[in-house]
Amino acid sequence: MNRIRTITLAAIVLLGGTASAAEYRQLPADTYMDKMKGGWLGQAIGVVYGGPTEFKAKYRIFEEEIRPWKPGRIVECLGQDDLYVEMSFLEAIEKYGLDITNEQAGEAFAETEFPLWHANNEGRENVRKGIMPPDSGNKKNNPHCDDIDFQIEADLFGLLNPGMPQSSNAICDKFGRMVNYGDGLYGGLFVAAMYSHAFFESDIGRVIRLGLKSIPVGSTYSACIRDVIHWHKKNPDDWRATWKLIEDRWGQHPSGRCSRVPEINIDAKLNGAYVVMGLLYGGGDIEKTLEVATRCGQDSDCNPANAMGILATIRGMSGLPEKYTSGMPDMAGKPFRNVHYTFDSVVETTNKFAREQIVRAGGSIETVDGREVFLIPAQYPKAAKLER
Repeated sequence: MNRIRTITLAAIVLLGGTASAAEYRQLPADTYMDKMKGGWLGQAIGVVYGGPTEFKAKYRIFEEEIRPWKPGRIVECLGQDDLYVEMSFLEAIEKYGLDITNEQAGEAFAETEFPLWHANNEGRENVRKGIMPPDSGNKKNNPHCDDIDFQIEADLFGLLNPGMPQSSNAICDKFGRMVNYGDGLYGGLFVAAMYSHAFFESDIGRVIRLGLKSIPVGSTYSACIRDVIHWHKKNPDDWRATWKLIEDRWGQHPSGRCSRVPEINIDAKLNGAYVVMGLLYGGGDIEKTLEVATRCGQDSDCNPANAMGILATIRGMSGLPEKYTSGMPDMAGKPFRNVHYTFDSVVETTNKFAREQIVRAGGSIETVDGREVFLIPAQYPKAAKLER
């Protein structure tokens, strides 16, 4: 490793949009690995926890019993599309590199054979018909463009870009536009940005507010999430009251009802609101975060997966209770369905490309007092262009 260069590491004021004489932030490589592993495992825990309730509560709170967590349940994540579709994007990056074009991303997606639904399926079929990204996700060609699909799959891009929300937005733009547009795209940008900030921030409210800075303030997605933040302040101890306010204002939004399955709501912003509900009302508690995000209903495996993944990135693998980690040996060496990755190999590949992303953004990997450290360039959230 190169000898570390002299730099200024003053506090970085992200919310103010200016830096206090700082150019880089330090993130020890082993801390990155711990948090990134936590992010992957958190998604797996969340999707398995909420899986049995998916679409069991439509336009209502899920009040029935939730299957209790047991460590051995973690192996159920190996067959979850919330994970393997996202991992197929990583396979595309392995094939084409981080300079992957929109068209190459689309071609890789078109080659997949696993079943898809809604915006994902429409986008893939568009590519197969020669309608390439970004047109494959555009509202003119994809009636599902506001759906939750990319929001479910964007976790990867935050894990690849620790503390680099602009880099996260850039690569999300290549993959998200295959299937989504407008609010559907913003949901993925928002989720990925929260992961990105979770490597340096421990305050959940701040992570959410910073995540919002990566999407346009004039979007209905941003308005919906800001409503959740406001109503949480008014009802800090009553998530059901906030749920009712969300349902009244956003539950019947025109973009919410699926054109093919109108009895469900897979709108990105409504389900994004439930992710934020889990994070805010969970207050850092794992069980409460999972429960609230799940009981909010609708796509109630995806939402706790996003919420738990972000929380577990903040805490790191080492900060998760044994009941959530002790089952991991049961899936050692076993691949996720439809991709070649095991848990260990997806972590290894994510680490490889995160290092590349840091260097490409102008950072470096150094040795400080015998410890490998990422020097990550200060990036401030920059909102994507508003699409109506």
